Amino acid sequence: MKILAIQNRMGIGDMVIFLPFIEAISKKFNFPVNILVKENSKALEYLEKNKYIEKILILERNNKNNHHDGIIGSFNLANDLKKYNFDKVFIFNSSLRFYLICKMAGIKEIFQYPLFKKKKQHLIEAAQNFIKKELDMDINSNPIIKLDNYLIENAKKKYNIESKKINILLGIGGSGPTKRIPAYKFLNFMKLSIKEYDCKFFLATGTNLEEQNILNEILNSEFKERCVPLDKISIKETLPIIKNCTISVCNDSSFSHLSAALDIPTIVLLSDTPLMYGSYSPNMYPIIPDGEETVTHDTLGKERIDPEKIFKIFKEILN
Repeated sequence: MKILAIQNRMGIGDMVIFLPFIEAISKKFNFPVNILVKENSKALEYLEKNKYIEKILILERNNKNNHHDGIIGSFNLANDLKKYNFDKVFIFNSSLRFYLICKMAGIKEIFQYPLFKKKKQHLIEAAQNFIKKELDMDINSNPIIKLDNYLIENAKKKYNIESKKINILLGIGGSGPTKRIPAYKFLNFMKLSIKEYDCKFFLATGTNLEEQNILNEILNSEFKERCVPLDKISIKETLPIIKNCTISVCNDSSFSHLSAALDIPTIVLLSDTPLMYGSYSPNMYPIIPDGEETVTHDTLGKERIDPEKIFKIFKEILN
């Protein structure tokens, strides 16, 4: 049986969030699932060896390659999918476009979110309701990414990660300036941590200018000798380093999602993102801005994230 799942949301975080639902399809039919995802999901870097996934197909709709964009792109995508002779497709969105593409691709059984219902659609609840309706399965949102032990051990040796230390992933990057907690907040947390624990910090961030400025401010601090920057290596190489960490403290970023999926306790700093993105996994411990009861888009609270609150939860997790 050939099964396709379409998950066309952007970014690593959304891809990680949808993993339990894609795996549920595979378990139901006892066949691995093919997935159609966007390139910026970086799925090839962390799902390549997932036993529930047969093949990762890339939706070519970006500035470099518009093969699947527009009306002509829809026909191109239909023709590309037709080559695989899929028997079933599960479409994790309400798009009429993808329904028609799958029809043109000759896929006989099409399962999809209710059409034209995208507005105010809860990311996780919509997927849970979809799988419940079509497969009669109750799925918790607890994504898991597994790594080979030899990768974990190799990273431990290469980066001199000592088990006796408290190894901390600091996810200092973020997909937008309102999500990036200022460097001095992380530095204050680091100062509190070092007073009580022997810590080593792994700094995960991207390469854009603002993220590099935050990175450099931390690297130029008194804690430089305790820091290892990860900005020059791939997501794939970063994963076993994260797995060797004791705990993570991350902005809402790809690293918070990856860390939690690697079964690492992850403190998520939510300054301008719906609370759901930092609380869906049992490995997540969200912190929101002071003075707020919840957090959402346009909360704009990065200056109101309290390092002492971070340290308090940090200590509770360690103890």
